[in-house]
Amino acid sequence: MTTMRFDLRQYSDVLRARSGETVTVRFVEPRDAEALQNYFRALTTRSRYNRFLGAASELPSSLLDQFIHIGEADRFSVVATLRVDGHEMIVGEARYAFDLNTASIEFGLSIDDRWQGHGIGAALLKNLECRAAAFGATSLFGDTLRSNAAMISLARKSGYGLMPSPGDWKLVRFEKPIDVEPRDIPCASWKLAALSRPLATSPHAS
Repeated sequence: MTTMRFDLRQYSDVLRARSGETVTVRFVEPRDAEALQNYFRALTTRSRYNRFLGAASELPSSLLDQFIHIGEADRFSVVATLRVDGHEMIVGEARYAFDLNTASIEFGLSIDDRWQGHGIGAALLKNLECRAAAFGATSLFGDTLRSNAAMISLARKSGYGLMPSPGDWKLVRFEKPIDVEPRDIPCASWKLAALSRPLATSPHAS
């Protein structure tokens, strides 16, 4: 098990959404527990279903605990935030894990329904590709329901190949090779990767 014991703020990235908003992507911290739970509760029923591949009204307390302690069980969680009226607002989240055996990163993400269409999903996905490169991954992939047209469209527009998910006909897998050289990695998380070598696991809420 890997647990981060240092200041995570230095590993935040500042992105620009297509609509011009400045988006900060940072690791989840224990102080985010209530805000993160409120974020999931505020998602539409369909968005929660798509994110967790099944019905859920909120994160179970055990899963919330996993989300807010990044590095435990070798899983990593980030939130995408905006400043709205002087307050930080979570508008998206992602969970990812590096599989050392396959040199790949598996991930899942969601965007607040009210902020979809602003390019935040595309910006967050690009940042995840950077994080994958920082860990030395050669590919990045995720699974989603065949009915999740928004995620499938985002993946296709971002250059991901689509294929059936192994073992589950209800799911579609999207995958993209990562070929960024370490010197070209533009996100801050390469510094974190140099300090930690997480083990294989899955980022899905199951």
